[in-house]
Amino acid sequence: MTKADMRQTVPTDVYLSFVSSLFDNRATLFTGMVVHIVTFVAVYVQTQAPFYIFLACCFAFVFANRLYWFFQFDKLDKSKLSRAEIARWERRYVLGAASTAAILGIGSGYALLAFEETFAELACIAVTMASMVSVVGRNYGSRLAVDLQTLACCVPMVIGSLLAHDMFKALLALMLIPFGLTTRAMANGVREFLYDNVIASREMAKIADRFDTALSNMTHGLLMLDPDNRIEVINRKACDLLHLGERSRLQGCDLDVALRYGVRHTFVDGAMPHLLQKQLAQLVQGATSRAVMHFSDALVLEFSASKRDEGGVVLIFEDVTARISADRKILHMARYDGLTGLPQRGYFGDLVRERLEWTGDHGTQVGFMIVDVDDFKHVNDFKGHLNGDRLLVAIGERLTLLADGVAVVGHLVGDQFVLFFPNADDQDDLEPQMRSLHAQAAGYYDIEGLRLPVAFSAGGAVLPSDGLLMEDWPVKVDIALFEAKSRAKGSFTLFVEEMDARYNESQRLKADLRAAIADNGITVMYQPMYTPDGRDVKCCEALARWTHPDKGPIAPNIFIQVAEEMGMVAEITRQVLRMACRDCLTWPETIAVSVNLSVHDLRGEGLVDVVRAILADTGLPAGRLHLEVTESSLIEELSAARAVLDTLRAMGITISIDDFGTGFSSLSYLDTLPIDIVKIDRSFVRDIGENARRLKLLRGIVSLARGLDLKIVVEGVETAEQLALLAKYHCADLIQGYVYSMPIFSQAVPQRVRQAQAKAGKSKADVA
Repeated sequence: MTKADMRQTVPTDVYLSFVSSLFDNRATLFTGMVVHIVTFVAVYVQTQAPFYIFLACCFAFVFANRLYWFFQFDKLDKSKLSRAEIARWERRYVLGAASTAAILGIGSGYALLAFEETFAELACIAVTMASMVSVVGRNYGSRLAVDLQTLACCVPMVIGSLLAHDMFKALLALMLIPFGLTTRAMANGVREFLYDNVIASREMAKIADRFDTALSNMTHGLLMLDPDNRIEVINRKACDLLHLGERSRLQGCDLDVALRYGVRHTFVDGAMPHLLQKQLAQLVQGATSRAVMHFSDALVLEFSASKRDEGGVVLIFEDVTARISADRKILHMARYDGLTGLPQRGYFGDLVRERLEWTGDHGTQVGFMIVDVDDFKHVNDFKGHLNGDRLLVAIGERLTLLADGVAVVGHLVGDQFVLFFPNADDQDDLEPQMRSLHAQAAGYYDIEGLRLPVAFSAGGAVLPSDGLLMEDWPVKVDIALFEAKSRAKGSFTLFVEEMDARYNESQRLKADLRAAIADNGITVMYQPMYTPDGRDVKCCEALARWTHPDKGPIAPNIFIQVAEEMGMVAEITRQVLRMACRDCLTWPETIAVSVNLSVHDLRGEGLVDVVRAILADTGLPAGRLHLEVTESSLIEELSAARAVLDTLRAMGITISIDDFGTGFSSLSYLDTLPIDIVKIDRSFVRDIGENARRLKLLRGIVSLARGLDLKIVVEGVETAEQLALLAKYHCADLIQGYVYSMPIFSQAVPQRVRQAQAKAGKSKADVA
């Protein structure tokens, strides 16, 4: 905003508030008019000049006209005024104010020119100067009003002083010029100061509202304490978990007092408060950074703490009751079978044999079906293992009900169920029966207050009962299930002989990949990470590639998945890591290399030793190596990942979270894991130009990460429009995507660096 044209650039609501301020304080306006009229009448009485009676009448006329428009302005519904209408009301006010000032100025100028009477000159000039001083306090809301009133007051006095041919009056005229300019500058300064404060207040209100919204929608409880252990900020989830009531009354309350309030309301057992307060005190004092607190049998909370620079501490906690209960249940399940009450694998095989022997060998067909719960791991991870077990029990009950009199149901392992259709009615086609049962099993399951949607992938096989080998049917239904999962989740596929060929082809692909890994046949390409302005390359991400001798290039998402199924992804990581470190040594020393780690790398042993050995062999400084871990792998292996990443980071290696925001994010790990960089997934960037909500979400993630002093890398940036938005809102420290570069070979990296630096040099030259 420029000083010369504030009225055209301020928001409409701020402009309206400025104009409204002009129509306020009518008592001062009335007082001023009375003083003006009385003064000019007194001058008339003293000088007998009829001109001042005329001016007094003009005052009265102008005042009546202004009063009329003031009352009209009061009747308006100001919320419906357009900017043009507000401007018209401003002009009406300015016309009246300028008229009043002109009358004062003319009266003063005439007194300086026509009289030598001290009273006439003094009275007129005193009233005029007083009115000019009031311009600052009353008319700051309109630059035009200030300018016109200043000119209307001063110009006639300057003219009258100069025409009087009096040296001292001429000097007075010259003094009026800086006085008028000072008055104008003061009014403009007041207006600009108020505008800046209004805008700042609005921005602060927006930030506070966003912060409050974020806190209110967190799945974790949050407490922010000052150095005196008083609550500065508490979110709604914290109040619910701690049973502290309305959060507005907790502001400034001592944490110990709040906990005692919870005790009085049977929040915890009477003997527990002292122990809980001791654990919390250790967190607040920094003696520990994380603690699991058993408030009661029905509530277990896990707390993490981080110190604030200005003193005090931030406590983040979540309800882990279901997870703790599920862990106990899993331990029990490791020793005992029978969670669902269904036959386990061995006994199910015995039941099949019994039914086959009972039906006899008369050429009937029998059916087998494996049912696999889609995305069952998500239920375990995010609803708790206890709820996962309950879901399995509910699924077993529904399958048993649907299969009553039709099939035998068994629980193979984990989230897989198996059904045997003995075909007691000797039907010609069992497939419709299988499909019907598969469709009816899917749907919503009510689990302890949770309503979970469940879908199943299923594979089936219809085989002749005579000569059936028990080792044949599991292979065929497994192949059918594999085919169903590869087609679409929630589908059912019946085994046909062609599936054997596809399955064998998959096995051959695995064998070829195993051979390629053994022969170091995995190659690496690199995608540079640029600064947002494209003038420098800071890092390159290593991307594994495999070219099959017959099939050509195999997509990474395919062969990496195959490698994970084979348990060989760790070997690919080692090869890529070694090649990446060697290649990085051929690049400028300012360029780092980034290598992806899989969940299997974090789960396995020896990763730290492998990284240390490769760095020693290649001679690459640890500071030039970045290791990326996906959000999902962190969640799956949180405890193991924390220990491994702590060690790697202590070696000087930079740690990044890859694909941030695509999983079921947990805010606590951002605070507790040794993370330096957050890589925001391309899905948040794809349509930020058209989807304002997506852009707000992206900016919120960036704000959260920056608040934790994490660097931001945005990947998948493909268009100039996306790049411009990211730069406009300062959403990235580094940009990775096709907008700057596709994946390239190692030899091309130095050239890209030189091109970026040349671009930076050219820009500097242009500026110079």
